[in-house]
Amino acid sequence: MHKVKLRDKAYLVPEGASLSEVLPKMQEHMEHPCGGRGTCKKCLVHVNGKEELACQYRIYSDITVEIPEAGEIVSETGIQTSERLTDDLCFVLDLGTTTLALALVSLNDQCAIGIKTSTNPQRAFGADIMTRIDFCHRYGVQELQNVLVDEINALIHSFAVPQVERLYVAGNTTMLHLLLGVDCSSIGVAPYMPVFLDKKRVIAKEAGIRGVQSIESLPSIASFVGADLVAGLNCVEMPEAGKYSLLVDLGTNAEILLFSEDSILCTAAAAGPCFEGANISCGMSATDGAIYAYANGVAATIGDAPAKGICGTGLFDIIAELLQNEAVDATGFMEDEVFQVAPGVQLTQGDVRQFQLAKAAVCAGIQTLLQKQGVTYDQIEKVYISGGFSAKINLANAVKTGLIPEELETKCVCINNSCLQGAVRYACEQNNLNALVERAVYVDLSSDSAFTDLFVSNMLFAEE
Repeated sequence: MHKVKLRDKAYLVPEGASLSEVLPKMQEHMEHPCGGRGTCKKCLVHVNGKEELACQYRIYSDITVEIPEAGEIVSETGIQTSERLTDDLCFVLDLGTTTLALALVSLNDQCAIGIKTSTNPQRAFGADIMTRIDFCHRYGVQELQNVLVDEINALIHSFAVPQVERLYVAGNTTMLHLLLGVDCSSIGVAPYMPVFLDKKRVIAKEAGIRGVQSIESLPSIASFVGADLVAGLNCVEMPEAGKYSLLVDLGTNAEILLFSEDSILCTAAAAGPCFEGANISCGMSATDGAIYAYANGVAATIGDAPAKGICGTGLFDIIAELLQNEAVDATGFMEDEVFQVAPGVQLTQGDVRQFQLAKAAVCAGIQTLLQKQGVTYDQIEKVYISGGFSAKINLANAVKTGLIPEELETKCVCINNSCLQGAVRYACEQNNLNALVERAVYVDLSSDSAFTDLFVSNMLFAEE
């Protein structure tokens, strides 16, 4: 056994233990976007004064560990709150891969009273659902469930209200499995089958949740199109007869729905966590110091703090400006392999390539659904853009960089958090979400030749 000193406390750990695996036992949940493979470089710590990757460091002696402070991810929900307590209350949770948003809802007034957000502590086990599925496969579901339940309980407790009847939960299919302690390993291997898709109602204490009597999860459509998209569809308007609309949810993955009064076609584009900074060299979550906007060589940061890295919206802006200035060509080639964005913050050729893969997947996913349904751009009424950074995304730059087809730019509407808004509406109105799920047809892009061709063509940036 060896002694690990952290924040003036000492812990005994076994010989050869991985530092990243013992930190959670010390109530330290570092982010490991790459799932502990040592590739993202986001878990840097100081061990006896020397910089090390926590996921790669094994303990063979007494050590002192220093961990840099990590801020809370900024999350805007776009929901107006009344702040008026009533008798009939419930909680509604947007169970995101990156962030959690919990609303206290008045069923009497049919609106949210207050909303609190926090970072999903499971980011310590990986930035995206595939790394968490892999962790679940290797080590089981319990640790993933425990850290999540602890965080949800803290959010519920922070509202300081008596026990309420129900907690409604919307999230992707994997996150719902992990919340309820269900092994999600089968979602990660062909034929990618979840244990459940239907809505679930369980006694709260059986899942370890306090402050509510029961939990109800909203229904999902498929393994990679979850209850978060069903909730999102519940908060947007149906297009007029003969028209279609798109719902594009940009998070650690990209889920896309093409819908009309009569049909719903949906898919998931494997964009990865690029838009949240996970596999970008200086990428970071939307916390203090993250560059969220960039224009004419000037960076704007969250909290007006000194620049520490680049979050999703900033990435769009920087690449758009490089394209405008011809520092990046249509193929994505940078003559200078490194671009200095701000002191200590840079964008590399590898970052541009990661961005190309992500934006091509999303745009090709949109175009594939339109082709499948025989829908033209003229038939699209609205394009709803949702997700963690939709509140601050520059749509013109999203189009310039090729995320959204140019023909759809004027039809785009940003929704800060369609999942939470739709789940609150469901809690208040109890409308029939199963009717939406039953109409939905899932398109598997991994085996679709049309998508493959579109993906390759969308890797290029448009010529100016």
